[in-house]
Amino acid sequence: MMNEYGSSVLRTAYFYLGDRHLAEDISQEVFLRAYRNWTSFRGDSSVKTWLTAIAINACRDKLGLKMTREQPTDPVLMPGAALRSVEEEALERLDQTTILKYIVKLPAHYHEVIYLYYYLDLGTREIAEATGTPEGTVRGRLHRARELLSECLAKEGLA
Repeated sequence: MMNEYGSSVLRTAYFYLGDRHLAEDISQEVFLRAYRNWTSFRGDSSVKTWLTAIAINACRDKLGLKMTREQPTDPVLMPGAALRSVEEEALERLDQTTILKYIVKLPAHYHEVIYLYYYLDLGTREIAEATGTPEGTVRGRLHRARELLSECLAKEGLA
C-alpha cells in the first residue's frame, strides 16, 4: 500500500498541514492506522479512498493541536515527492500550479473538494466518503468552488 499510495497520502497531508515534516509524520501514522485496522476495512470504497479518509482525519486531528499554519504550496512541487520525469509532471500540472495560489484563498471546505477532485482524482462519491460529507454537499461545494475560482481568475485576467 505504501508503494502504491504513499505519494498520494503524503501530498494530501502536506496540502492540509503545509509542513513537510508534519506531513511525513501523518503519512506514517496513516499507514500504521491502516495496518492496525485492516480487518475493519469492508471494501465499500477503494483502498485509496479509505487511506485518504484516514489521512484527512489525521490532519484534522493534528490541526486541532497546531497553533499556526503555514500557507500550503503546490504538493506536486514538494521536494522529494515521487514524481515521473520533471518535464512530464510540469507540463501536466502547469495550469493547476498556476491556479493553486487562488485555490488556497477559497474557504477551506471549497479548496478541500477542489484538491481532492483535481489533484487526487477522486470522484464526488469518494470525496463524500473520505470527508464524511453527503455527496450532494460535495457536488454543491465543487460547483460553488469552480464559480468562485472562475470569478477570481477573471478578475486577474486569467480566465
